[in-house]
Amino acid sequence: MVVGGGVIGLSCAYFLARSGCEVTVLEERVMESPNCSTGNAGMVVPSHFIPLATPGVIGQGLRWMLKPESPFSIRPSAKLALWRWAWQFYRACSPSRVKAAKPILRDLSLASRTLFERLAEEEGLEFQLVQRGLLALCKKEETLRHESTVVDQGRVLGIDAEVLDSKAVNVLDPGVTMDVAGAVYFRQDCHLNPAAFRLELIRRLEEMGGKVHWESKVTGVEHAQGRVHSVSTADGNAWHADGFIMAGGVWTTTLGEQLGVSLPMQGGKGYSMTLTSPRQLPEICSLLMEARVAVTPMGGKLRIGGTMEIGGKEGVINEAKVRGITKSVPNYFPEFQASDFEGQETWTGLRPCTPDGLPYLGRCPGLANTFIAAGHAMLGLSLSPISGWLICQMVNGETPDVDVSLLDPGRY
Repeated sequence: MVVGGGVIGLSCAYFLARSGCEVTVLEERVMESPNCSTGNAGMVVPSHFIPLATPGVIGQGLRWMLKPESPFSIRPSAKLALWRWAWQFYRACSPSRVKAAKPILRDLSLASRTLFERLAEEEGLEFQLVQRGLLALCKKEETLRHESTVVDQGRVLGIDAEVLDSKAVNVLDPGVTMDVAGAVYFRQDCHLNPAAFRLELIRRLEEMGGKVHWESKVTGVEHAQGRVHSVSTADGNAWHADGFIMAGGVWTTTLGEQLGVSLPMQGGKGYSMTLTSPRQLPEICSLLMEARVAVTPMGGKLRIGGTMEIGGKEGVINEAKVRGITKSVPNYFPEFQASDFEGQETWTGLRPCTPDGLPYLGRCPGLANTFIAAGHAMLGLSLSPISGWLICQMVNGETPDVDVSLLDPGRY
């Protein structure tokens, strides 16, 4: 039984079904719901080997909070959980913890990229995988110098990256005009259509006999003697299974409380818009570094997204944050105008952010038949195949291909 029909839960269900398990997925929303698994930037990013919690990020975040259109903010709240999370985040921003986190994020990302390739090439899933790398575009020379230090760190870890000047950037992707000081080119990154990937997982899961029950919100968990026996849904049904995967995104925290395990997470709200007829269409996905905005070609469309609004309410759109995104694009791509985004539908979703920037992936403490797969923050799509594969291995009693000791759901 997999609780959660987002890309993490569906990846778990896919690999479990492929291994011979009988799998049922419970998802509280309708199939067409625009959740975090559909409206994101669609990037697969081995370049993101540095966790969200890192030295210096708090100071930068405090400066950004003074600007309504900035890419980061924390929504004030009297809730104790937010302040506890903030303290845990502060403690995680230490050089030693970041150093320990980098190898596991690298291992997860590279393994996940390989699985995306296999899913597309060997298993026939169609989700528009494009393997042309990623450009971290820098408007300022100062930013480019800083990003060059990231390249040095990445090379130590086996990440293939190169610093490019402005001329080389425009030669690499001549179909779009860019006004930048330069960029870091991460060759191992790639991009895809996240909505198509999710639909392909559902299709193949059902072909293998798996079932997905939509509008089935889990409201309770019944457990005793070290095992979960059933979950109950809002319609009054009780669902029994031999094993359970809790993969409900940021809402997994509530399930954790019922299971007796602390899984601190905060929703990091992000926004995106998709231009159906963009003025120009790049072939390579990019990050606008100073603005913290992602730009991804998807077929003939162009998706632009960003912001990290900690503690934001689900479904509520902060227009200032959206303006910050749309105003930044012409600074890097001068052929575009802010007016290109007028009338465009804005998608929003809550990324499940843990205090230390690492997901929860593994067996739930004290429960032999229950596993947690949540807390991937901005890397949910990117790490979905490897998360599903590792959970499948653990459920089947195999040694995981990647060391998951730092991802222990019981670490808090």
